[in-house]
Amino acid sequence: MKKVGIIGSGMVATSLAKGLINLGYTVMLGSRDAAKRETIKKETGAEVGDFKEVAAFGELVVLAVKGIVAETVIKLVSSMLDGKTVIDATNPIDEKPPINGVLSFFTTNDDSLMERLQELAPKANFVKAFNSVGNSHMVNPQFESKPTMFICGNSDTAKKEVTSLLDKFGWETEDMGAVEAARAIEPLCILWCIPGFRENRWNHAFKLLKSK
Repeated sequence: MKKVGIIGSGMVATSLAKGLINLGYTVMLGSRDAAKRETIKKETGAEVGDFKEVAAFGELVVLAVKGIVAETVIKLVSSMLDGKTVIDATNPIDEKPPINGVLSFFTTNDDSLMERLQELAPKANFVKAFNSVGNSHMVNPQFESKPTMFICGNSDTAKKEVTSLLDKFGWETEDMGAVEAARAIEPLCILWCIPGFRENRWNHAFKLLKSK
């Protein structure tokens, strides 16, 4: 099983780390804060390092940082991602507060954060995933039926690798195509968050229904 490097140390990063460790993966979590690295090491049982160490360690890499710093982080580690599958769990959330439960993005309808990241690390194989559900439901989600994870990316091989992992985590996967599809997938985060901000309802996920 591949070694997994998770760039980030928040709730998304630690939830995915625990799930991966339970499946038998060797995981390294990354933080710029040395004190926080020790805390998440105790919390998760994962190895820890700074962002560059994590990017170099991972044969599969997960990007789980705030969207506002994602481009800066990728610029820092881009050369270490060549040829690797990079699961992009980020969203381009602006720092403005939500209006009537609706978040603001710093991207446009003709742009996405993942497209920007792919341009910064052109030899990496980015796959968008885990951006439109809460961290408590990312691993082994418990709903009436299996929820759908929408993914996209330019590499079919990388998307197959991510789909295999999603299968292990209990998800149904829908491949939406190339990187440009992130323009549609990233805003699912906005929709997912509205019930949470308006009514404190965070226990839901998306499901794609198909006719027979």
